Amino acid sequence: MTKPYKLNIKQWAEEDRPREKLLLKGKSALSNAELLGILIGSGTRELNAVDLAKMILEQSNNDLNKIARLSVQDLKKFKGIGDARAINIVSALELGRRRTSDNIAVDKITKASDVYEYMKPELADLSHEEFWLLLLNRANCIIKKQPISQGGVSGTVADPKLIFNHALSHLASSVILVHNHPSGNTKPSEADKRLTKQLAEAGKLLEIAVLDHIIFTDNSYFSFADENLL
Repeated sequence: MTKPYKLNIKQWAEEDRPREKLLLKGKSALSNAELLGILIGSGTRELNAVDLAKMILEQSNNDLNKIARLSVQDLKKFKGIGDARAINIVSALELGRRRTSDNIAVDKITKASDVYEYMKPELADLSHEEFWLLLLNRANCIIKKQPISQGGVSGTVADPKLIFNHALSHLASSVILVHNHPSGNTKPSEADKRLTKQLAEAGKLLEIAVLDHIIFTDNSYFSFADENLL
């Protein structure tokens, strides 16, 4: 059976080629596949660059956040994507993430959403769990954000001794706990609840209040304080 003939991008009408289309109609006129196709540059004998882009998007459920979590090695699993093309994609998406994070300026924590925005540069698009600590002064201004531990896809370890050692050494009046769920599920596990209770009780003894524990996902968050679980 003869395979259907596919036009090379150079054989497309000029106004339909991604690069020319961007110049003629502007960046907003391009689809995600066309923009990704520009990053890929050229295709293979079987697929043009836009078709390759569509394949990557389809495998990621057309979710750019999922693509942003792919490593160079992950992208190279797609036929036609080598080191150079994978690096182009990873670099472009990282620039987009940094552009977003550069607009985040939070000095004082007044609500859970402040913590969520403040931690986006550190926790967005991660495929593994990380546990962080925010150290605050009496005015709830941030003294420092401190990484505590890094784990796998489904868990990380937070040592209470390490957490309060950081708080004491920086003379923090209070702390906020933050860790991410790469799965996107904001619901706290039983282990999350036990740890939060344990740290809150320890904080009372040291007169260092645990103000909140935020579970971070790319699209939302869970606040122990907002749900009256502290």
